[in-house]
Amino acid sequence: MSATAQTQHGVSAKTVRRVLNTLAADDMQGRASGQPGNQRAADFLAAEFTRFGLQPLPGQMSFMQEFSAYETAVASLAVTLNGQPLPVGQAFAITTQPALNWSEKDGVEVLVLGPTEKIQPHYRDIFRPGKNLLVLLDPAQKELFTSLAAQMTRPRVRAEQAASPYSCVVALATASVSPAAYQVTARTTTKPLALRNVVGYLPGREAARSTEKVIFSGHYDHLGIIKPAVNGDSIANGADDDASGTTAVVALAQYFSKRHDNARSLVFAAFTAEEIGEFGSQYFSKQLKPEEIIAMFNIEMIGKVAKFGPNTAFITGYDKSNFGQLLQANLQGTRFKFEPDPYPEQNLFYRSDNAMLARVGVPSHTISTDQIPTDKLYHSVDDEVSSLDVKNMTAVISAIALSAHGMVTGQQTPTRVAPEK
Repeated sequence: MSATAQTQHGVSAKTVRRVLNTLAADDMQGRASGQPGNQRAADFLAAEFTRFGLQPLPGQMSFMQEFSAYETAVASLAVTLNGQPLPVGQAFAITTQPALNWSEKDGVEVLVLGPTEKIQPHYRDIFRPGKNLLVLLDPAQKELFTSLAAQMTRPRVRAEQAASPYSCVVALATASVSPAAYQVTARTTTKPLALRNVVGYLPGREAARSTEKVIFSGHYDHLGIIKPAVNGDSIANGADDDASGTTAVVALAQYFSKRHDNARSLVFAAFTAEEIGEFGSQYFSKQLKPEEIIAMFNIEMIGKVAKFGPNTAFITGYDKSNFGQLLQANLQGTRFKFEPDPYPEQNLFYRSDNAMLARVGVPSHTISTDQIPTDKLYHSVDDEVSSLDVKNMTAVISAIALSAHGMVTGQQTPTRVAPEK
């Protein structure tokens, strides 16, 4: 039997289609973190892990890795410039403070952006404020303001109970210089948010290697209920993002649980809260010793054919370890090929759940097929199962299964990623 036929026989196409359709169904309500649909998805994943004979992580009582986060929503916001109040809807606040009460006497920095000035160089100060900042955006940039407001008026989530001491307020207002006088008042509400990863474990079969771990992961959360499209659909099902990757994790758990040849311990992790700040993978990463993790296969958006054509996928951070080279070596005799990330300008290596462990030296990479610069369905209600190439997706999962064989059985160990200073 050829290598391709062997792995396709092992990875169940039936499981792939069943799990994908379940996770992306309307009754999961888009799987938004902290919402009932997210809990239903977690329960479904835990049931799958139970069915395949997986165990909880050592020291844990269940597959549910529960932790808390804190969600802050802006309840009210008012901005007055030179004695003139701005109309409602012409400002939004990025804050986790209980209240704001700013005036020109408080030392708040004011940034004025004219009709053609770019906002991109200021993104970091705006979206992750390290100082109190009032941004005045010219009305000529109303379309940009509306787009940013749609994203940033959602409740903000943080891992720690303590609020950030800094905030940013963006207002749509004509100004050529900082206003002589201004007043900003806001009030927020904060509530705890119960979150849960779903994590299964297959103990290593060789005592000498059982503490060494190979991780297969994907995030099962998505956006939930969003603004309706023209046809009235308001559920962002997230079939590709990332029901496809989570489906791969489940199918790989089934595949390896049947093989009984994993010298190293295998961890199968479905993360929550990726869409609101990668809180699930952050929590998960702190529960393990990085030096014991041999590799992490993070799987993100594999439902569409890659830029390179069928039977291909790309690996983020390909040049940061020999992870990709080892995988490709195990695919000799097949038609499948792993390529380097074709979108380096997107900085994808540090934009998914692999990032936390990669930063501390783990060869932790994301495998994807998404043509992200041109993907019109990304974060929309049209990211449905019907838009995916499930046959090609199954081929990607099969290639991951076969290419991981050397690391799973202890015959290959990828080089480490240079840790961030």
